[in-house]
Amino acid sequence: MAKGAGRKAQGKTMNIKTEYILAGDIGGTKTNLGIFSMGKRRPVMKAFNSYPSREYSGLEEIIMAFLSDNRFRVKKACFGLAGPVEKGVCKTTNFPWVVNASKIKKIFVMEDVKLINDLSAMAAAVPYLTGSEIHVINKAQPEKNGNISLIAPGTGLGQGLLIYSEKGYIPVPSEGGHVDFAPNNCLETEFLRFLWGRYEHVSLERIISGMGILNIYDYLKSTGKYKEPGWLSLKIKGGDPAKVINDSAREKGQKLCLKTIDLFLSILGSASGNLALTALTRGGVYIGGGIPPKLLWRIKEDTFMKRFTGKGRFKGLMEKIPVKMILNSNAAILGAAITGFKG
Repeated sequence: MAKGAGRKAQGKTMNIKTEYILAGDIGGTKTNLGIFSMGKRRPVMKAFNSYPSREYSGLEEIIMAFLSDNRFRVKKACFGLAGPVEKGVCKTTNFPWVVNASKIKKIFVMEDVKLINDLSAMAAAVPYLTGSEIHVINKAQPEKNGNISLIAPGTGLGQGLLIYSEKGYIPVPSEGGHVDFAPNNCLETEFLRFLWGRYEHVSLERIISGMGILNIYDYLKSTGKYKEPGWLSLKIKGGDPAKVINDSAREKGQKLCLKTIDLFLSILGSASGNLALTALTRGGVYIGGGIPPKLLWRIKEDTFMKRFTGKGRFKGLMEKIPVKMILNSNAAILGAAITGFKG
């Protein structure tokens, strides 16, 4: 069994009068599990650990390891997963797991187990995030009770919505990361042609994700306009390509890497604006996922917002929509806990 990585709190058997929920954020790179109790405003994390997803055969194995180290009385669980959920079952998109709520409920003798899309989980957390957990990109005034959209690049690309109702915001799941990529200029049109040589279907996820950063890099290198030094080639082959490219752009100003990051942010801005228009999310657009906070150094440039607002006759409307980046890396697991407590 692989060992978990990250922060871990050792639990004790707790007072049975306190309700605890097991919550999880299940992704292609890592699986985060936490135990929460309900605080005054939002759930409070009591224990946490992170596990490399691909080193385990399934979620049950990770839950077993986590609960053996953290002995809380847990009767309910809620997991946000990177993939569509149908009738309590999720076949994850970017790694080979099939997660079944009924199976988990039976194995761990729980009263209730919920599976939700990971972007639904992240969306559920949005109304509860504090100022320190958010970085403002566009300081427009949100419309009161306006719809909210969420886009989150990481191992894959997630999209979601928060639709306001009389009972508050309702998270709406989406697989919008798999819609077709729509080029916006000649450079992106040629990029699409390049990707057709690699994929039968070129979705947004092939571009706005960790794998997407490498796809952009490979395309720009193929044009012959940007040189790839030997040291950079070796680092990319020997490590995490997205991290190497971002670090080389930020720390060394390497031209090929800088152009890669700028094209990534341009397409992210365009896709974020498209989602905002589709659902008319005057309440704001939130940028989540593991990648955007690492690009904060560059997103301050005009690249992102120029494409976000570049919607022709609707530019004025787009300028009035707030855009914020989620800095809390545990937003999705917090949202899963919130969903679990709501029942």
